Amino acid sequence: MKNIKLTIQYDGTNYSGWQRQKNAVAVQEKLENAIKKVTGKFSGVIGSGRTDAGVHAREFVCNFFTDSKIPAPNFEMVLNGVLPDDIVVLKSEHVDDNFHARFCSKGKRYVYTVITGDNRPAIGRQYVYYFRRKLNLEKIQMACGYFLGTHDFSAFKKKGGTVRSPIRTISEMTAVQKGKFIKFSVTGNGFLYNMVRIMVGTLLEVGVGRFKPEDVKYILESGDRAKAGKPAPAKGLCLEKVFY
Repeated sequence: MKNIKLTIQYDGTNYSGWQRQKNAVAVQEKLENAIKKVTGKFSGVIGSGRTDAGVHAREFVCNFFTDSKIPAPNFEMVLNGVLPDDIVVLKSEHVDDNFHARFCSKGKRYVYTVITGDNRPAIGRQYVYYFRRKLNLEKIQMACGYFLGTHDFSAFKKKGGTVRSPIRTISEMTAVQKGKFIKFSVTGNGFLYNMVRIMVGTLLEVGVGRFKPEDVKYILESGDRAKAGKPAPAKGLCLEKVFY
């Protein structure tokens, strides 16, 4: 048996997220079906984490064990030949048996994209959140600083999930505007259910004046989900990179 690490990219528009589910189509299911098709055997794929329905991934990492004679680098080509167009293998490689896509991860970077202006976009609309109201970028940037460091992120977590501890460390949280686009970039050692989307939703509330920048500090300290903003829509979120 050999352990194969895959770096994949996917458009999450048509999927219920990464994790296989009984009553919905997931990216994991499509990938496992493709592996079975090329090897003749089912192999469970271990993902580096979960993504919500509609969330995209530029570089998602996963691994699986197989006794197939297909050389590790060739899985990139053979899997891309049977995967749907919205999922692609960027790289396949043989790794040590101890490698685990989730437990070996050191952290992740997500990017959330907002587009502003008088008109919603027609092209590329599935990858951005259209926000018509005027935003105060300076206040949003001030608020970003309160997320940095190690905190209890219970106030920024949707109920559900099996994670034991709400403690996470955020090493980067930025908001940069280029024209009509505002990109929120956040890097951390891990993320809770809906955490990034709730963080961005709260920052947008800062941007329109509902919250003051320093309110983020008090919301974090409260641990009260009801005090934070609504989660921003899934389609604007993309997993950019997994660190090892």
